[in-house]
Amino acid sequence: MIVEVKNLVKRYDKLVALDHLNLAVEEGEIFGLLGPNGSGKTTAINCILSLLKYDKGTIEIFGKGMKPDAYDIKRNIGIIMQNVAVFDELTVYENISYFCSLYVKDKNEVKRLTDEAIEFVSLEDYVKFRPKKLSGGLLRRLNIACGIAHKPKLIILDEPTVAVDPQSRNKILEGIKKLNENGATIIYTSHYMEEVEQLCSRISIIDKGKVIATGTKDELKAMISLGEKITVEAYNLNEEEIEEIRHIPNIVYVDYKENQLEIKSKKGKNNLLHVLDYLQNHDINFGKIFTEMPTLNDVFLEITGKELRD
Repeated sequence: MIVEVKNLVKRYDKLVALDHLNLAVEEGEIFGLLGPNGSGKTTAINCILSLLKYDKGTIEIFGKGMKPDAYDIKRNIGIIMQNVAVFDELTVYENISYFCSLYVKDKNEVKRLTDEAIEFVSLEDYVKFRPKKLSGGLLRRLNIACGIAHKPKLIILDEPTVAVDPQSRNKILEGIKKLNENGATIIYTSHYMEEVEQLCSRISIIDKGKVIATGTKDELKAMISLGEKITVEAYNLNEEEIEEIRHIPNIVYVDYKENQLEIKSKKGKNNLLHVLDYLQNHDINFGKIFTEMPTLNDVFLEITGKELRD
């Protein structure tokens, strides 16, 4: 086990930020922490890194107890936090070289690793730029390079794609996959369910400071009663027709807004043919039709009763 957290409690006066949190991260996986803003993700990461004192519980990394002065452990950890942490007075190259030199003492090795990190995040054309001259997406990529240049065994990324453009986001996600393929174990926190679903081999859903479900994305989806979702571009439905659709067997949810009919079914039940039959038999004009299986947002909604981004 690379990271093992047991019964972690963190309080701020009367506020319980972490409520007996338990996590276990296995070697070689991309482990996702999924939850809304304020759920306790960043607090948990700060406690794991011994950047924040906690009230109760134990934390082990690489099989050893984690403490503020556990430098032998920290040398093998790469940290990319939500808030970009680089030096404005240094260039891209100088920033990466500096952070790498905190862990690697040989100057030739620092140069080699710095060059590799620059290539890895595709910042070759910006090595002489200072951070203030970079776009938000490029700045995030610099932040990642500074955190991974020393080739850590464990990499922790806390919301690394917040407020970046789609091109940079894709570049960051591709880079995370490559880091994992090259042997790094990764903890990835986000409130973007589609990123977690795309990247992570296992996921813990966290809310109000505690883990409420853990598993692969398929295991999490199997925990809920919801099945197929159908979206139909339907025109001029009246209240009576909407109510009749609600009473089609095995349908559990119907919503109709701006000519979009959204229908959710029980798990294991396929209602697409029944819905199409109803629309055709009642001469209701309809256009595009989409069907999809439950997402992690549906899992979160059923388990907690609220939307992931609430």
